[in-house]
Amino acid sequence: MNHPAPHERTERTRASRRPIPPRAAFYLLASVIVSFLAASSAPTPLYATYQAEWGFTSITTTVVFGVYAIAVLSGLLVLGKLSDHVGRRPVLITAIAAQAAAMLLFSTAGGVGELLVARVVQGLSTGAALGAVGAAMMDLNRSRGTVANAFAPGLGTATGSLVSGFVVQYLPAPTHTVYLGLLAVFAAQAVAVALIDETVTKEPGALASLVPEIRLPRTVRGAALSAAPVIFAVWALAGFYGSLGPALIRTLVGSTSAVWGGLGLFVLAVVSAASVLALRQSRATTVMYTGIGALVAGVALTLVAVDLSAPALFFLGTAVAGVGFGSGFQGGIRTVLPLTRPHESSGVLSLLFMVAYLGMGVPAVAAGALVVHGGGLVPTSEEYGAVVIALALLALAALLLRGRPQTGPGVMVTSGGPQTVPVRTEQEEPVTQAR
Repeated sequence: MNHPAPHERTERTRASRRPIPPRAAFYLLASVIVSFLAASSAPTPLYATYQAEWGFTSITTTVVFGVYAIAVLSGLLVLGKLSDHVGRRPVLITAIAAQAAAMLLFSTAGGVGELLVARVVQGLSTGAALGAVGAAMMDLNRSRGTVANAFAPGLGTATGSLVSGFVVQYLPAPTHTVYLGLLAVFAAQAVAVALIDETVTKEPGALASLVPEIRLPRTVRGAALSAAPVIFAVWALAGFYGSLGPALIRTLVGSTSAVWGGLGLFVLAVVSAASVLALRQSRATTVMYTGIGALVAGVALTLVAVDLSAPALFFLGTAVAGVGFGSGFQGGIRTVLPLTRPHESSGVLSLLFMVAYLGMGVPAVAAGALVVHGGGLVPTSEEYGAVVIALALLALAALLLRGRPQTGPGVMVTSGGPQTVPVRTEQEEPVTQAR
């Protein structure tokens, strides 16, 4: 009996599977980041509902928030490089399945314990997915992938926060409805991801990659050290809007509406996403400086607004801070990622997200403790804002002291920041396809 050759079996499998075209696959992957970050911000408007039903304090809210950040960090640290060895698709499909399980846990949660378990599962799956999906987009199109890695998180955070707020306010059974809706999205995405081509060749060392190791390739170390303080500062701001923001906004506007509770994070995130697109042609270092300036100005405005109890000024400051968030994060991503090789992208991107989630989680948990054991919500919010400004100024000092990041071998600098040679244009089709 004649058996088909391995390459013939591969071609038959590909034909029967009808893989999604590369351009459509790119947007599918971007949508996975959007849905994961939307799911992460979906509980934000629900915290007041949980607090009223289960009778916990503000520190519990920030602990739930912080546990998620720690779980993401753990997923990034342990699973962040796995897709460089076993492929992007297996990691993504598994992460999406775990995220769907988290939605079921959320929808059936009856207390803080179940909520914490759901947040841990959600965080671990998000940590596993972020590096893999971001690297897959870089595999398909390096220039667009770099921008999408900065744009998609803001869009997802904004979408999840606002949609969840409207569900809580206007639809029945909000603690079930929003999660079941996301569950349907994840189910569809899992099927679609199974139809895309693998974007990286498998390499040995999968088990070794699971051993936590914080190591940067030599070619990106200078750039990463320049970008890390900025990324930490801007995500500390996101931590504020995700933990204390809803309660503070409802206090300022004198309303218990869940829509108001999610509106602050929505404004921050949607302006962030818009700024990524608006500044995508500027130099990465220029974008980072812009981000720091806007972050300081925006947070200063929100502090004045809190002191004056002026909601309109608070949202104006939030919008300015959103420019800072989007610009700072985009500048950091674009300074580092184009310097990576294909089998380094997942690990390096995971390290950048580790810095981000440290910035988001640690200050938020500390602030929750201060709300309960310190001066209360408003004074703690003012102190948090002052810390964010201090972090932004420290990031500025670090950039000025370090100077322009040095690019590695085989790298040139264009108007859009450092790009690995050869530099592909936005219109070019992806060229990295594993067969």
